Amino acid sequence: MPVIFKIKDPYAIQVRELKKLLKKAANTAFGEKYGFHEILKNRDPVKEFKRRVPMHDYSKIFRNWWYRTLNGESYVCWPGKVKYFALSSGTSEASSKQIPITGDMLKAIKKTSINQIFSLARYNFSRGFYEKGILMLGGSTHLNYNGTYYEGDLSGITAKNIPFWFQHFYKPGKRIAKERDWPTKLDEIIKKARSWDIGVICGVPAWWQILIEKIIDHYKVDNIHQIWPNLSIFVHGGVSFAPYEKGFEKLLDKPLTYIETYLASEGFIAFQNRPNTNSMQLVFNNGIFMEFIPFNEKNFDTEGNLKPNAETLTIKDVEEGIDYALLISTNAGAWRYLIGDMIKFTSLELNEIIITGRTKHFLNLCGEHLSQENMNMAIKRVEDQLNIEIREFTVTGIRHNSMFAHKWYIGTDYEVDPDLLRTKIDENLKILNDDYRVERIAAIKGVFVEILPAKTFYDYMKSIGKEGGQNKFPRVLKNEQLSNWERFLKSCKE
Repeated sequence: MPVIFKIKDPYAIQVRELKKLLKKAANTAFGEKYGFHEILKNRDPVKEFKRRVPMHDYSKIFRNWWYRTLNGESYVCWPGKVKYFALSSGTSEASSKQIPITGDMLKAIKKTSINQIFSLARYNFSRGFYEKGILMLGGSTHLNYNGTYYEGDLSGITAKNIPFWFQHFYKPGKRIAKERDWPTKLDEIIKKARSWDIGVICGVPAWWQILIEKIIDHYKVDNIHQIWPNLSIFVHGGVSFAPYEKGFEKLLDKPLTYIETYLASEGFIAFQNRPNTNSMQLVFNNGIFMEFIPFNEKNFDTEGNLKPNAETLTIKDVEEGIDYALLISTNAGAWRYLIGDMIKFTSLELNEIIITGRTKHFLNLCGEHLSQENMNMAIKRVEDQLNIEIREFTVTGIRHNSMFAHKWYIGTDYEVDPDLLRTKIDENLKILNDDYRVERIAAIKGVFVEILPAKTFYDYMKSIGKEGGQNKFPRVLKNEQLSNWERFLKSCKE
């Protein structure tokens, strides 16, 4: 592999990054409580940091610390007042989270975004490509303001703060970007689409597929390249692209280059910086210190909650092919914070990863250890096997007689036999996951499938105020989310 992609001594870079974070936040309320000055004096600051500072999930850090920043208090977890809060898409809980976005975090996101743009030089695009427009489909830049802080979708916050030199390329422009009503925003983009020369599109696959279909229908063309002949790149993130690929390619006249990015509400963690891979390289030198928690029964309970004495590793201790939950400390005042994502290293040499799911989206009723990665691959195989398109899906675990069962809700507009679909999903999962295959004999006594129009999933997202932007439908439903979904489906049938 080319030497250019390697990072020399990532652990040393991460130690320096941790020291910078500790030094800057030493005089905050959080830094004083946990002795950041003393940690910095220690010969092994990483070990001392782990010893002194507890791990946090969102509920814990919000309850103990972040609520104070919402009230306008400064120097709580990071110097100064927090001006912005990102409303996360909330796929793990029923409601959105309010994630602090500091000025230092915005600078870090800009820096990594620029590095990702520069990485396009490694792809074989013509010189003229770099003069084309970049269309970002995200949340509104018209943020909610309550007199103390602004809040909104992270994509809206970052778009509001784009560099002046980038505004020439940025679409849909300031006026449309401010629109809060999602259907209106799509209509405005559709009206302007033919006047733009777009080379890159960015956003969540599900919403982009809907928009492209609407553009094709509006202009009565066969594919999106008849509107945007220079469209070459789709930058996506947040969910696996595999289940959407089949439906997406029907909308094109020529292949796109798909580039994955890992920009979470908590920070810009990784991006794909070279062609011919589906992995992303971690960003070690831009305001985030990372720890990795092996996702196993020693460290997590069956609901995906972190156990108090969980083992954390640094970048020098990780291995390829193992699921890790990501714990981060950032220049937005997140400290040993469980972001909720699971990642797997595909190359230690290049420090490249893939996202394999969410800690709360890991179905494990009785030892089947079914990951989101397994689910995505099973659905992708079913699409190929039955020549259908599955636009959305979700699964839940249920009691079945004295044992267990899985129930799948499949969003497709194709005619398909539910029994055949159920059989194919089950067979694929048995191939992909040995634990699942064993438990299908021992404890999982049923697999059920309910086929729904794809629109049902999007209507549900609209009903809970999560239409468009960076919002994604959760792949696993539990507890309150499951109850809300079932109530919605019942109301649709009445």
